Amino acid sequence: MAQSPRPKRKRTVRKRTTLGLLARLRGNFLTGLVIVAPVGLTIWLIWSVIEIIDAQVVPLVPQIYRPETYGYNVPGFGVIIFLLFTALVGYLARGIFGRQILNWGEALVERMPIVRSIYNGLKQIAETILSQSNNSFKSACLVEYPRRDIWAVAFISTDTKGEVAQKVNEEMVSVFLPTTPNPTSGFLLFVPRRDIILLDMEVEDAAKLIISAGLVTPPTPAERAAGIRVVGK
Repeated sequence: MAQSPRPKRKRTVRKRTTLGLLARLRGNFLTGLVIVAPVGLTIWLIWSVIEIIDAQVVPLVPQIYRPETYGYNVPGFGVIIFLLFTALVGYLARGIFGRQILNWGEALVERMPIVRSIYNGLKQIAETILSQSNNSFKSACLVEYPRRDIWAVAFISTDTKGEVAQKVNEEMVSVFLPTTPNPTSGFLLFVPRRDIILLDMEVEDAAKLIISAGLVTPPTPAERAAGIRVVGK
C-alpha cells in the first residue's frame, strides 16, 4: 500500500511560508532603512561638527568660564561661544574703528605672498556662498559631457562675462558641473547657450538626483501637479 505524500507537502508549505516571511522582513528592513538612514546620518553629522568645534574652541576659553569647572557638561558650549564671538566680530566690523582694524589687517596680509593667495581665495568663496545677493544657481540644465551624446546634469551660474566672453565670439553661459556623490566639487564650464538644455526640475531636485547617483528621480511638472512623488523609476 503506497504511502501518502502529505509530509512532503507540509515541508513545501513550511518552506514557502518561511520564504514569504523572510521576504516581508527584508522589505520592512529596507523601508525602515530608507527612513532611519537619513535621520541617523544627519544627527551623526551635526553631532560630529559640534564635537569638532567644541574641541577647538573650548580650550581657548578660560577655565573659570567653562561649565565643567562647576560640574556641568554642556555639549555645544564651544558652538555657542563661536557664534557669540562671530556675531561680536561682525558688530565691531560695522563700526568705523572695526573697519580700520580690518583694513589694516588685510593690508598686512597683502604683503605676505602665500598667505595673501590663500586668504583672498577663502574670502571670495565665503562672500559668494554667504552673500545675500543673487549669487545662487539659476536653474538646472543638461550639457554634453565628457563627449557628444553623453549628457550630464549641471547648474547654470550666470551669463559668461569678462575676458572669457570677450575672447569667444559667441553667447556663453557659465555652468557648474558637480560630481557624484559630492556635489560640492566639480568643474566650471563655459558652454554655448545653444548647447544647453534647460530642465524644469528645481535646483534642489537636481542636487538630489546627483547625490543619489540617479536613484532618486524627481517628479516631472505633470506628476507634481497630480501630487505624484517619484523615487526611482
